[in-house]
Amino acid sequence: MFMNVSRIKMSALLLMLLISGSNLFAQRDLGARPTESGGPLSPEQAAYDVKHYDLSVRLDIPNQSIAGALVATVSIVNPLDTFVLDLDMAFTVSSVEVVAGGSATPIPFEHRAGKIFAKLATQQKPGSSLSVKVVYSGKPKVAPRPPWVGGFMWEKTQSGAPWIATAVQNDGADLWFPVKDHPSDKAETTSLHFTVPDPLVAAANGRLQSIKRNEDGTSTYNWFISQPISNYCIALNVAPYSLIKDEVRSVTGEMMPIEFYVTPEHFEKGKELIVKLKDYVAFFEKYLGPYPFRADKIGIAETPHLGMEHQSITAYGNNFKYDADGFDSLLFHEFGHEWWANLVTANDWNGFWIHEGFQSYMDTFFVEYRKGRQAYFDAMKKRRLAIRNVKPVAPRESRTTVQMYLMPPDYVRSDGDIYGKGALILHTLRYYIGDDAFFRSIRRMAYPDPAKEKVTDGTQNRLTDTDEFLRIAERESGKKLGWFFEQYLRNASLPKLNVKEEGGFLELSWDHIPGIDFPMPIDIEIDGARKRVEVGRSVRIPLKAGAKYSVDPDGWVLKN
Repeated sequence: MFMNVSRIKMSALLLMLLISGSNLFAQRDLGARPTESGGPLSPEQAAYDVKHYDLSVRLDIPNQSIAGALVATVSIVNPLDTFVLDLDMAFTVSSVEVVAGGSATPIPFEHRAGKIFAKLATQQKPGSSLSVKVVYSGKPKVAPRPPWVGGFMWEKTQSGAPWIATAVQNDGADLWFPVKDHPSDKAETTSLHFTVPDPLVAAANGRLQSIKRNEDGTSTYNWFISQPISNYCIALNVAPYSLIKDEVRSVTGEMMPIEFYVTPEHFEKGKELIVKLKDYVAFFEKYLGPYPFRADKIGIAETPHLGMEHQSITAYGNNFKYDADGFDSLLFHEFGHEWWANLVTANDWNGFWIHEGFQSYMDTFFVEYRKGRQAYFDAMKKRRLAIRNVKPVAPRESRTTVQMYLMPPDYVRSDGDIYGKGALILHTLRYYIGDDAFFRSIRRMAYPDPAKEKVTDGTQNRLTDTDEFLRIAERESGKKLGWFFEQYLRNASLPKLNVKEEGGFLELSWDHIPGIDFPMPIDIEIDGARKRVEVGRSVRIPLKAGAKYSVDPDGWVLKN
């Protein structure tokens, strides 16, 4: 829209009111607060690195309870005499043992304040390995608002059959099994053994190794995850599932298995969804590189909750709802997390935006991919109305999921800034460094070493942080970007663009956080002619009387 200065002021007022109302509307009131996950890592848990989890769980559906055993095999990196795992206080721990050489030795333990403290007989030295078995049972927390406030779901399918699922991103997997609940440590491989009543099926991450039919009318489903995995992504999905099998060719040339565990009522709809999924695979592989978990599978499980990025078994509960163009935004978003969260994982929840902001950007970029540049601009402008700017998107200090995802002071309202503001920050970076450098940057953020695009042994996965993306974007663009990251990611407030028409000139200047330069240019269109203006501290542009002008007409730059 073209406007003179008085219309700019009126539009700014209307926009401010719109933003204020939209923000209130956009916040999802969850009605409950998740438990804390992540945050500063204790010295006891920093002293070891998880190599393998072996988890066995038996479901008691009538009593909504579970009985389980976890064997954690770890490598010692610092001297250790007390082994600590996280486990919710809803459970009773019956034993803790050190497993070695085919024998198990009980050791004393305490289960308090959501942690198991197990006293080792001798101090473990760096370079040694240790296996600890925990046997536990109880009624896991029922998720009050899944997937945002998590736990177990004991639901029914359309036909009335049991339908069980887990979703614990904000809360951590310690809501249902003992674990080192911190994003900085992924188990390199994981074995899962889920025992459920027949004819129910237990769908999980990785590849199904075997099904054991037990004499008591149950079956044990044995899964193996060959890739590093975040604890919250380990998932249990149980229903009388039908399995749809398919495959799709990767950009690497490999055929990748697709497995969709769908409720029987939705079998035909499930086949239609796989067709859409193949298009999404092609899009992500084109811009980000190959699907990371080709050694396991592309998996989907229909769930009684909306959805979650459970690695190689994406939780899908969108009820096959598509937009007018047949697009399933929920599946697209959660599947995209196979790159932004599962391949590339923030090493602390202060980098949550690397998961949600990057994927939210891909959500909106897909609009451009399908409908063109103007549709992309329109979608980004809608995102602008929902951001809050009350805390940094990527603080330097360690944070929990709750601190990053939810709004203070009560932390029961969701915060869109790691989503929408994160996407808008990437949108602005694209403007500043240009398309070529930007898309190279996100490709190299996914796979810093192009040789890793051919790897499926788990070494393609990595932990990262915001500073790594800064280094990648600077390298690919040849520009210094510390000021950009400081203003947009380390600071809550937005830069303000001052626009003043006076004495035949249009004067522009930036208000930004003190102590940094802010060399952000801006596009200006005057009487149909557009140019990019370097603002610096301020700039004056000749303006004829009655000229119609628009500042940043496409909405490229995130600003107040």
